[in-house]
Amino acid sequence: MRVAGLFAGIGGIEVGLHAAGHETEVLCEIDPAAKAVLRKHFKGISLRPDVTRVLRLPPVDLVAGGFPCQDLSQAGRTAGINGGNSGLVSELFRIVRKARPPWLLLENVSFMLQLERGAAMRYLTDSLGEMKYTWAYRVVDSRAFGLPQRRKRVILVATALGDPKEVLFADEAGEPAEESDEGVACGFYWTEGTRGLGWAVDAVPTLKGGSTVGIPSPPAIVLTDGRLVTPDIRDAERLQGFEADWTKPAEAVGRRSMGRRWKLVGNAVSVPVFTWVGERLSRPSASLAADAVELPLGSRWPDAAWGWNGKAYGVDLSQWPLARPREHLEPFLQYPPHPLSLRAARGFLRRAEASSLNFRPGFLEGVRAYVANMESDGQVQSFSAELDSARA
Repeated sequence: MRVAGLFAGIGGIEVGLHAAGHETEVLCEIDPAAKAVLRKHFKGISLRPDVTRVLRLPPVDLVAGGFPCQDLSQAGRTAGINGGNSGLVSELFRIVRKARPPWLLLENVSFMLQLERGAAMRYLTDSLGEMKYTWAYRVVDSRAFGLPQRRKRVILVATALGDPKEVLFADEAGEPAEESDEGVACGFYWTEGTRGLGWAVDAVPTLKGGSTVGIPSPPAIVLTDGRLVTPDIRDAERLQGFEADWTKPAEAVGRRSMGRRWKLVGNAVSVPVFTWVGERLSRPSASLAADAVELPLGSRWPDAAWGWNGKAYGVDLSQWPLARPREHLEPFLQYPPHPLSLRAARGFLRRAEASSLNFRPGFLEGVRAYVANMESDGQVQSFSAELDSARA
């Protein structure tokens, strides 16, 4: 397929689709740092700077885009689909109404299914229905594709001439049994501790473009020897399925280059997810969702559904269409991780001890021991290394 990538970010959707044999005709991205990355890796492809000024597209078969999630994310402003950022999806629909591509591919955070009683998904599906597209969506977890990152995203495929169920519902591995956190590294949000933890067994929790401390921040990892660390940016890129240093071109754009790279990676998509989608677009197969239940207006959106002409039908499928072998988190890290700073560890411990959260046995004791060891080694820092790195 010939692809137009809107809200292209650092090109994760396109990299995945290219691996499946598709070709990009045009990209659109407004962020200067992201554009620097795209220019480096997508030489010769037209790059347009502002989706609101796109009047027409070249002939394409597929319009793809991970439209801005800041207003839909649980970690963001939760302003909803009409927020200043996520509301830009209306520009995508404006372009689609004029170009009439046979296929659409959208991506966003899974929290959009809950926010405002699912108003965002209702807006998307109603808009697609008005344009006579049949649609299907599915929440997928990046761990299903071999990455040690727990990242759940809504993938939506719509078409004017085919059956999107034969793309998104053609594979089903089923969610695996719950893993033990004994003897493996575990990830968590060091920026949390009051309302949640984001605990991920043998994986990092979702890499994010923002955090509760107001800037992009890496997750923390408890290594098997008890050390608390944060991953190197190059391993963060790899945790999204990119090559190491994929976002390095962003360092040439203004100040705070490391924080900018973390934001780009946190806002990106997991590449292998879109290789799978691209392969199914080329080779659709019969849907495995045999039973469908019509969803009344205002009902809760399930993890997978499809619809057309104003109707929506929920189906029972897991977030794991595949179960590709996944490398253990600790040996996955190719670059030396950074010790979690004393200030960051103290702040997390203070919030965690004041909360009513339940923690795995021995976890807080391990954090206390880590803090005590750093204090005894004279590693008192006036600023968190993670904050300094993000602001650099």
